[in-house]
Amino acid sequence: MKIIAFAGMPFSGKSDAVKIAKDKEIPVIRMGDMVWDEVRSRDLELCDENVGSVANKMRQKHGKNIWAKRTLEKIKTMGPLGVLIIDGIRNVEEIDTFKKELGQNFIVIAITVSDEIRYQRAMNRGREDDSQDINLIKERDKRELGWGLGKVIDLADMKISNEAGIEDFGRKIKKTLDEI
Repeated sequence: MKIIAFAGMPFSGKSDAVKIAKDKEIPVIRMGDMVWDEVRSRDLELCDENVGSVANKMRQKHGKNIWAKRTLEKIKTMGPLGVLIIDGIRNVEEIDTFKKELGQNFIVIAITVSDEIRYQRAMNRGREDDSQDINLIKERDKRELGWGLGKVIDLADMKISNEAGIEDFGRKIKKTLDEI
């Protein structure tokens, strides 16, 4: 089984890459869903503040790789697969956990895009846990960089730019998935 992890700053295009993978009938696990499940289990509102807080507290209590461990547990229940996409790698400890379990069958693809474009997208997306306040979005960036996301992007096996628009980005993602 090959596992491809998409990583990138918020609003970089990970969700678009995931949609393309789903359109190619590649199964997807979003690591954020593990966090959302934990937030809901605590009867908390699903908002950026609660999601970030729970994710942070769980990392402090159980280690920075807690969400990778939970993701691996979920993968083991899925049975044999050829290719699987993981969305939402945030730190090197998570990569190490996946690499230890999966070896060379684990590939990290970083999606890169300028902050200006990301912030424009943030104002337009409107997902349930998104903020529409630019200052809160910058705080989210700071929090995720504090978890080690910048190092994940730097160490990725490959990088795909999402500067030129969705059609160009879509072609790049499809080509990369076909090659893998």
